[in-house]
Amino acid sequence: MKKYGLIYNPVAGDARFKSRLDEIIELVQLSGGLILPFRTRYKGDVRPFIAKTKEFATAGYIVAGGDGTMHEVINAMLTEAVDVPLGIIPSGTCNDFASHLNFGKDLPQCIHVITGGQWRKVDVGQVNGEYFLNVASAGLLTAVAHTVEPALKNTLGRMAYYFKGLGELPSFRSLHVKITADGQSIEEDILLFLVMNSGMVGSFPTLAPMAKIDDGKLDLLVVNKCSIPELMGLFISIFTGRHTASNLIRHLQAANITIECDERVESDLDGERGPLLPLTISTVTNKLKVFCLP
Repeated sequence: MKKYGLIYNPVAGDARFKSRLDEIIELVQLSGGLILPFRTRYKGDVRPFIAKTKEFATAGYIVAGGDGTMHEVINAMLTEAVDVPLGIIPSGTCNDFASHLNFGKDLPQCIHVITGGQWRKVDVGQVNGEYFLNVASAGLLTAVAHTVEPALKNTLGRMAYYFKGLGELPSFRSLHVKITADGQSIEEDILLFLVMNSGMVGSFPTLAPMAKIDDGKLDLLVVNKCSIPELMGLFISIFTGRHTASNLIRHLQAANITIECDERVESDLDGERGPLLPLTISTVTNKLKVFCLP
């Protein structure tokens, strides 16, 4: 019998996932499996659950939530040296990594993929000792996920992030940073940077069209200082996928990146609060097993 641990965030996305627990248990049982559910309540409670259940969940762990829930689960798994595949049920406001893997919100299909048992190895990023699965960032718009009220997210979904971000534009000022990427140095006044694994951030699928989750490299996207009208034009080009040709954008790939700033700037890791700059970022190649489509 295949045994799985299920970790779910009851308030993720529209907060409706919890009403489908019985359906999930039935689907797993019909496949010949057994499932042990865990309801997250506060930051940090996932690791003790994984530590206590890693000998039970020999077939893998299933996570239902958004990118932030995924972030906590992969940190717990990797810190506890748990080497079983991770299954994804995207039920959060944003599900960028799941979307990159072509996971939709069809629950039976997600369970079918997981119980099918096919998995692949993917890279993860590591920054100042903490892992991230999809993106490390700082600057304009990157802290929006920390400040949007849960009720607004549940009502408006990802549009709540966009509305909140627009309110930041008039008051935001640029950051002076020094970036070193595989020996190449950049010193600029910037609005934001994104260090990406999948290339999909904020539900934009082509921020880094060349990004791959198993190439041993991360994709760095830097938006240089510019006026609000120029920035709005850049957003339009992002929607149409033409932003990489803009002279306001710098894009490169690297396995090791350091980012320094004279100011106390907080980073964001997968939609969760990250460490203050400076950041020392590296790729950890083929570190995580993820259930995937055939």
